[in-house]
Amino acid sequence: MTPPLRLPLLAALSLAALTVSALPASAGTDPWVRAWGENAQGQLGNGSVLAQQTPAAVLGITRDDVRELSGGGGGAAAAANPFAVALLKDGTVKSWGSNATGQLGNGTLVAQSFPATVAGLSGVSEVSAGLNHALAVKGGRVLAWGGNASKQLGTGQDTTNPYRAPIPVQSLDKVKDVGAGCDFSVALRQDGTVWTWGKGDNGRLGTGNNTTRETPQKVPDLVDVESVAVGCDHVLALTADGVVKSWGKGAEGQLGNDSTADSNKPVDVAYLDAVARIFATSASGFAVLDDGSLAGWGKNTDRQLGDGTNANRTTPVVLDHLRGVQSISGGADFTVAALDDGSVIGWGANAAAQLGDGTTSGTTGTSTVTALPPGSGITHVATTVTGKSAFAY
Repeated sequence: MTPPLRLPLLAALSLAALTVSALPASAGTDPWVRAWGENAQGQLGNGSVLAQQTPAAVLGITRDDVRELSGGGGGAAAAANPFAVALLKDGTVKSWGSNATGQLGNGTLVAQSFPATVAGLSGVSEVSAGLNHALAVKGGRVLAWGGNASKQLGTGQDTTNPYRAPIPVQSLDKVKDVGAGCDFSVALRQDGTVWTWGKGDNGRLGTGNNTTRETPQKVPDLVDVESVAVGCDHVLALTADGVVKSWGKGAEGQLGNDSTADSNKPVDVAYLDAVARIFATSASGFAVLDDGSLAGWGKNTDRQLGDGTNANRTTPVVLDHLRGVQSISGGADFTVAALDDGSVIGWGANAAAQLGDGTTSGTTGTSTVTALPPGSGITHVATTVTGKSAFAY
């Protein structure tokens, strides 16, 4: 009998990607995590390295399986290290994309264009992808892997070598959330304190100086923090009384304190109260207010704030036309949001099809475009940190 034809693995995966991608993006028919935009390093996870102008399925990962997805790295070039990590509800982690600094955590430096499980990692409750490293929380402890040129892995060891597999961060316990930025790391402990380590430039560690730290240090005079959001080189923190604090780089107004100066200690984001949730994009910030409205501030040169201008904003601007926002993420020059009707919309630049609407035309005024329609079942979005790739789940 003639043996069955066996396709090479990559060809088979690519064929599967094309088959799954052809499914309609509507409720009840499409369970997949979706991704679009730049894909030169396989960061969209669809088995190819071809750019994608509309949302394509990430191979083998359904939305119902995913607890959290985080995009890392930057643009199309290999040196930009674009990748993604996904925490599944069973506590395991999958990764895909660039692997030049070991940021996939699979023990190699080989890129992969489809999700694969990070070996030996289970019982995980949170993940975050930075510019070239990743963090995970397991049993209240933090694990880190990937690039370590600025000591962003927090190992306490006198080395800047990357780590290709998860390694414990020194000294931290009872951690409930983490955030990875551009060469630095942030951890929120259960007691409401915030700890940082890695690159100290622009004051991004919030410790009162610009010193790089190889082990976690507590951010002074910051208590009762309920959530943190980490951009490329700035941090936002929401306290129990609804105050939003910020620190780090301020050149594009991303600290929201009516200044373009950096701050190496927490400052108040101005004119905000009754804040329900905070989000940090690459160089901007957003807050969902208790009344459902949205406010944005920071970098806006490509209209990524959606306020109708292309002027950076040093204080929050209320975006009355953007309501029902459940999740927001943004890369170098664009923003995407998941709305409460299950749709995904985007605004800003679109030269790399990062808005996912099938075109390469950016938005004007306060207009938005639709990547996925209402009823798609999407509740969360993510993007690469400084790049032009997006994810919806």
